Amino acid sequence: MGRVRGPLHGIPILIKDNIATKDQMNNTAGSYALVGAKVSRESSIVTRLRDAGAVVLGKATMGEWAQCRSRKASSSHGWSAYGGQVLGAYYPQQDPSGSSSGSAVAVSIGLALGSIATETSGSIVNPAERGNVVGIKPTLGLTSRDMVIPISIRQDTVGPIGRTVKDAAYILSAIAGKDSFDNWTSTQPFDVAPAYVKACDFLGLKGARVGIPRNGIDYYLDKSTKPVMVAFEQALQTVRDAGARVIEEANFSSFDAPAFARNSSIVLDTDFVGGLANYLASLSTNPNDIHSLSDLSRFTKADPREEYPDRDTYVWDRQLGRNLTSTSLESFMAYQANLRMGGEEGVIGALDRHKLDALIMPTFASFHLPAVAGLPIVTVPLGFYPAQTPLTMNLKRTTVSVAPNIPFGLAFVGRRWSEEKLISLAYAFEQRTMVRRKMAPYIRPTFELADQLEPTDETPYKLKVQYRPPVMNQPRFGQLVMEKTLGRLFLVRSWIWSVLGFQHSLL
Repeated sequence: MGRVRGPLHGIPILIKDNIATKDQMNNTAGSYALVGAKVSRESSIVTRLRDAGAVVLGKATMGEWAQCRSRKASSSHGWSAYGGQVLGAYYPQQDPSGSSSGSAVAVSIGLALGSIATETSGSIVNPAERGNVVGIKPTLGLTSRDMVIPISIRQDTVGPIGRTVKDAAYILSAIAGKDSFDNWTSTQPFDVAPAYVKACDFLGLKGARVGIPRNGIDYYLDKSTKPVMVAFEQALQTVRDAGARVIEEANFSSFDAPAFARNSSIVLDTDFVGGLANYLASLSTNPNDIHSLSDLSRFTKADPREEYPDRDTYVWDRQLGRNLTSTSLESFMAYQANLRMGGEEGVIGALDRHKLDALIMPTFASFHLPAVAGLPIVTVPLGFYPAQTPLTMNLKRTTVSVAPNIPFGLAFVGRRWSEEKLISLAYAFEQRTMVRRKMAPYIRPTFELADQLEPTDETPYKLKVQYRPPVMNQPRFGQLVMEKTLGRLFLVRSWIWSVLGFQHSLL
C-alpha cells in the first residue's frame, strides 16, 4: 500500500490468448485443445508487465492458432473455436483483421488502455489499423517470446497496441529487454531498454528523411486501396510541412512477391511443427494429451466445437506433408533468400542507398519484408473509408473487409533497433493529424465495470452488459463479451477477464 510499483502502476492491460500467465486463465491460442492445460511458468512478458505495475485484466480473443490453421477462404480473421468471432467496431460485422484481433478491438473501444499482441507477419499492425489505434511491431529480439505459443522462432515478435503513440511507447518500454529464456534477445545493443516515451517529440519529423518504396506498395494496389492511397498522398504533404524530406521512388532493388510467399510458407511451416512441440513439452498439465501437430490435427478434426471441416486444416496438412524440419537445407535456403529480399535487396538497401531514417508506407503494404527481416514497424491511424464505399466481404463471406468508416493506417518502417526514431516520427504525425478523433466506433461500451457486477452461484460476480444498437439500421451485433466466455473465464475476485469473444447473441 502507498507504493508505486512502476511506470504502468494500475494501468489495465489485456493479453493475447497465446501468451502464458501462471494463474487461473487458460492459454489456448483459441483452441479447445489447450483448454485446461497448465504452464510450467509465466511468460517473461507478463512478468515484466506485473513488475511495472500493470493490472492484467485478462485474455483477448485471437484468430485461432494465429491464423495458422485454415486457408483464407475457409476461415476468417479473428475467429477461434474457443472465443468465437471477433468483430471490428467501426462497421457492423467488420473484419477486425488478424490475428491479434481482440487485442486491437479491446483498445479501440476502451476496454483497456493497452494490450499485448504478437506478430509473425502483419498480426499487430493490421488489426491496429483496422481498430484506428497504434501498433508497434518491434525488432525481432527486442521483446521475449518465452512461453508464447509460437508460429516461427525466426519471425515472431511481441508488441503493444495502444490508443496513442505515447501509450504504446510506455508499454513497449515495460516489456522490452533481454531474457535468458529467449536467446534472440541477447542481440540487443543495450543492457537496459530505452525509455521509448522520451522519443515522443512533436518536432520528430523536422529534418528527417523518409522514403517511399513505390514498388513495394504498387504490387498490393486494387480498387479497394484507392481511398487509402488518396489519404496516403495527403499524409506525405503533412510530413513535408512538418519539416521532413520525402524521397520518392526509394524502391526495393528486388521485390518478387510470389517468391517471397513461397519461401515464407516453407519457413513458417517448418518452424511451427517444431516450435509447437517444444511449447507443448513445457506444459505441466496437458489434459487432452496434445504433444505434436499430428495430435492437434486429430483433436481438431474430431471435436465438433472446432467446426471442422467447415473450417479446414489446410495449413497443418501442408506442414505435415512437407516432412521437413527448421534445420533442413530447404528451410535454411528459404530463410536466407527472404533475409536478402527483406534486407539488402529490400528495406535495409532502400534505407542505406537514400540515407533514410525510415520508410513510409500505407500499413496494408508495410509488413511483408519487415516480417522476414525482423525489422520494426509503427502504425498510426491515417483515415477511414468514405461514405459511398462499396462493401467487400471476406472470402468466406462472414465478415465485412471494406466498408464506410472502416479505418486504415500509416506505417513507419526502420532498421533494427530503430524504435525510438520510428516512435518520434509516428508521434509527430499523430499529433498533427489526430485522425483517431475524427471517427467514433459505431459500438461502444455503455457501462462502468464496478456498477455492473452481481454475484452468481458459479463465480463471485457476473458481468451485466448493456447494449445500445447503432443509429444506422443494421443488425444488432453484440460485440462485447459472449455469455459462455463470461461464465467460463470472468472471475472479478481474481481479476481474470476474458473479453471480445464476439457472437451475434446479446447478454
